[in-house]
This record gives sequence, structure tokens and C-alpha cells, in this order.
Amino acid sequence: MLQQINKKIIFYISLVIILGTFNNKNLKNFDLPKINMVNIEGIEFNDNEYLKIMNLIKLNNLLSIQKSQIKEILNSNNLIEEYEVFKKYPSSLEIKIEKTNFLASTNINGKNYLVGSNGKFINTKDYSQNLPFIFGNFKTEKFLEFKNIILQTDFKYNNIKNFYYFPSGRWDIEMISGVLIKLPITGIKESLNLSIDLLEDKEFSNIKILDIRQKNQIVIND
Repeated sequence: MLQQINKKIIFYISLVIILGTFNNKNLKNFDLPKINMVNIEGIEFNDNEYLKIMNLIKLNNLLSIQKSQIKEILNSNNLIEEYEVFKKYPSSLEIKIEKTNFLASTNINGKNYLVGSNGKFINTKDYSQNLPFIFGNFKTEKFLEFKNIILQTDFKYNNIKNFYYFPSGRWDIEMISGVLIKLPITGIKESLNLSIDLLEDKEFSNIKILDIRQKNQIVIND
């Protein structure tokens, strides 16, 4: 039994030494099994993206292919939130993908886009959910920051019909009910909580515009 273990140890040490004598160029020519199976989970690639991956791996083995090469292709797909690439020796590649969540829609230069939770604009018609629309020239990073503030309150995101972004960095929210909430640049979280309290008060059931842009001042139009 001990002799068998020693033989295995000698074999693996020899294998490491042999592979260690090859540089990257030689490894590419080394007679290792070519990749013969690619398993992609999470989303369906378009034909162009799929061909890029296939062309990349068809002449490679798992030792010669670089994950960075695959990641470059994946990063170009705006539908992807996160991904992991696994090499399954001797000849399989596994790619697990998490699709981004659609948070809103917008229009840029006459074209409709979705805004993903990955911070990217997505040119696709592949959605059926009712999403709030964003007006204004905004950066996705600013919108994600704003949405994160909303999530820290009791404000219900699915009650929002439209967002309005202004060059000053300020946001307005239009509710499905028709109420327009004008928010300040700072203190957004506190202002949203205040707006919830007011909108739930029966005395203000006919509110059309709730202006809380000024500190310690509320302007209500009904």
C-alpha cells in the first residue's frame, strides 16, 4: 500500500517537473485535449457573441485559454450583472451568468433603453414589466444612488410612474396616482419619509404637487 502511494507521489512530482519545463508558447502546442464542451447558464447569447466565444475556444485547451479573454466578451454584454468562469478539466468550460434586473426605461437620442441594476443602458425589447420612465440627461450611477436611497425608506418603488432628473442633480418623482413630489438635492431620505407621512394623511388626499425642495418648508398644491 505504502509503495503504491510512493509511486503516485513520484508520478505527480514528475508531471509538475515536465510541465514546468514548458513556457506558455510550448504549452499551446502541447498535446492536451482541446475544449470540446461549453456550458453557458443564465442567459442566451446572440449569434455574434456565441461565435466569438466559439472562435476563441475551438483551437484551445484549458491550459492555454485565458479567462480574461472570455471576460472581455462577457463584459460587452449589457444584460449581464455578474458571471463566473470555471475550467472543468480535462476539456470542459462552464460559464454561469446572472442577468441584470431592469429598473427603469428611458430615451436617449430618440432610442428607447432600459436601465439595468448593473449600471448599463440596455437596448432591448425583451421585457413586459411596467417600469418607471426617466426623463432628463442622467448618469446611471446617479440613478442607482437615488434608487438605493429610496430602498432605505418605506417608499414603494412600484408606485412610481416617472422620474425627472435636473442638471442641478435634483430629482422629482411622479406617482402612479398622479402626485408629483419635488425633492431637494440633499436630505432625500428624510424628504421621502416626510412625503409618505403626508400622502397617507387623509387631510391631504387631494394633493397634486408636493414641493419639499426647501428646508423646513412644504408647499402643497391640490
